Amino acid sequence: MLRLCAALILMVPWVTCAKTGDRNQPMHTSQDSVTGFDTPNSITTITGHVVVTQGSMKATGEYAQIYMDANTQVARIVMHGHPAHIEQLDDNNHLMTGEAPALDYDNINGIAVLTPNAVVTQQGMGDAHADKLTYNTNTAYFTGTGNVSATYLPKQKQGANARPASDASVAAPQK
Repeated sequence: MLRLCAALILMVPWVTCAKTGDRNQPMHTSQDSVTGFDTPNSITTITGHVVVTQGSMKATGEYAQIYMDANTQVARIVMHGHPAHIEQLDDNNHLMTGEAPALDYDNINGIAVLTPNAVVTQQGMGDAHADKLTYNTNTAYFTGTGNVSATYLPKQKQGANARPASDASVAAPQK
């Protein structure tokens, strides 16, 4: 029951979505080696110090497979690492990061699935940990299953002093 409650809590969307134009940008890869075909419906394998970028999105790992669709466009990337890492800015330049041993990114629909021991953090908003985290970069909707925990940060007040109350000087009462 507690796991179900935690999973339901994670269904509440954070309001951070990926930077609007990122998926319209060219995708770049860098790696130690590559094998595969640049043909429709093919799979290319890249290994060693893998870095994939597209706009503000950056994913890193040790090994990845790139799936091309019928139009020779990148449809999906499956990446593995210790851990695999993904990061992306939203339209307000807040950073979203995710880490897990395996990252399955659907480039068509903007959905990242991180497994196992996944962590997703959104700057200024909080983080989530689970055996599996699924994150929609278009809507910021995510779900978590298996040993789920989340931290939600309070919203910072406009012009609020960033120091903790214990550090603030307090005037002595007048007698």
